[in-house]
Amino acid sequence: MKNKKILIILIIIIIILAFISIIFSLINIGNEEIYSNIKVQKISLAGKEKEAANSELNKIYNEKKLKGIKLVHGDFETEISFDQLGLQTNIADAVTKAYSIGRSGNIISNNYSILFSYFIPKNIDIDFTIDENSIEKVIEDVESKLPDVLKDNDYYIEGEKLIITKGKSGVIVNKEELKNMIIEKIKDFTNVENTIEIPVTNKNPEEINIEKIVNEIKCEPQDAYLTKEPLEVHADKDGVDLGITLEEAKNILNEEKEEYEIPLKITKANITVSDLGENAFPNLLGTCTTNYDASNINRNNNLNLAASKLNGTIVNPGETFSYNQTIGQRTIAAGFKEAKAYANGKVVLDVGGGICQLSSTLYNSALLSNLEIVERRSHYFKTSYLPAGRDATVSWGSVDFKFKNNRKYPIKITAIAQDGVVKVEIYGIKQEDDVDVQIVSEETSIIPMETIYEKDSSLAKGTEKVVQNGEDGCTSETYKITSKNGIVVSKTLVSKDTYNDLPTIIKQNK
Repeated sequence: MKNKKILIILIIIIIILAFISIIFSLINIGNEEIYSNIKVQKISLAGKEKEAANSELNKIYNEKKLKGIKLVHGDFETEISFDQLGLQTNIADAVTKAYSIGRSGNIISNNYSILFSYFIPKNIDIDFTIDENSIEKVIEDVESKLPDVLKDNDYYIEGEKLIITKGKSGVIVNKEELKNMIIEKIKDFTNVENTIEIPVTNKNPEEINIEKIVNEIKCEPQDAYLTKEPLEVHADKDGVDLGITLEEAKNILNEEKEEYEIPLKITKANITVSDLGENAFPNLLGTCTTNYDASNINRNNNLNLAASKLNGTIVNPGETFSYNQTIGQRTIAAGFKEAKAYANGKVVLDVGGGICQLSSTLYNSALLSNLEIVERRSHYFKTSYLPAGRDATVSWGSVDFKFKNNRKYPIKITAIAQDGVVKVEIYGIKQEDDVDVQIVSEETSIIPMETIYEKDSSLAKGTEKVVQNGEDGCTSETYKITSKNGIVVSKTLVSKDTYNDLPTIIKQNK
């Protein structure tokens, strides 16, 4: 009898619960709103229909996307856009998941989900996908532009001397930490603040490793030669070795100097490519021309000197070309002069100023020759001589421009800078798999120019003077389009770049 009573009580309870569930379901049967305490990305969507919820979240996301993310380090500031990060998201899917709570099961489970939502908040995260290669490239690009970035040891060969420059202590970006901070900033829908202090670590350059450098430069002389059917060119190479003992070289490096000169033993090849005649490099693979103000004597000097060092450079198959090692360090002693350049986010006078125009012109020639780009960075501001996305900045010890000869045969670079024109051509031998290359870049958004007013008591009362004309910044995308016999073969993204606005600076005495 006792068990029977318990069973009856249980049945009554079940009937009552079922009745309540039915009533509860009938009350909510026409409800098209998201239930209480349900959030997406910590934004409450309670009482909103799907369309309104989608609209609100997209509005928040678009406002964040429009602002981008500002990265700061001391006086240095730069912006990165969501597009640069290859960011993809699915807000609609998260809203659907939020809306399905209390609707995706049977009557009883739905009712319990609805009831629980009143007491236990439920948050649904939006799925964000960020391209790892893109975010790593962005962070590396930002690091290269920091005014106090670590300068590595570097070297180049000039005549019969190995020139080694000593690096300088500086900062490096804590890349993994910054990556996580960027991702968290994107995901934070509850905070409109978009500024991140770049996490950095102070670091000293490594000790100069002369053994490693010698292993990299040491080689036997090699004569140039041609083979026919099929035609192949094998470029000459000078033999390189130390002109002193390794111990003597180490003793030189023990001195406290910014730059070291170590004698080399250069063994010239008996037959050079120039001895092979025009057959060695019969075909023009790619060329680019840019213009500059020839009346700027110092800029003209720097471009002419750099072009003379670049002119005639041979890059063998599989070799990687380095602009810095080819041109060498830009110093007064090397013949370079001070000219306007971009440095630390400002327009300044810099020894060797202007030679980024040559590296940028070469970059475009390499792209049009379908060569493999190994290292390239954009400027902090837009350049006047090429569209956004098609420049290549360089800085001794930190930023280089490199490409690899991924062709079957050697290539030859010719360069000239005179009368306001920089022209770079790349010659080689046409191959059966060659394609026609077109480079297309477009500005995807504008970063409005800022106007800065500075007090200057030396001016007449009530007057002002513009000391720097500004320019809008932008984000850009650059694509390489290849075609064969007039038919497009591929369209690939070359880069996504951000150029900061150059502020107008006005001095005034009110």
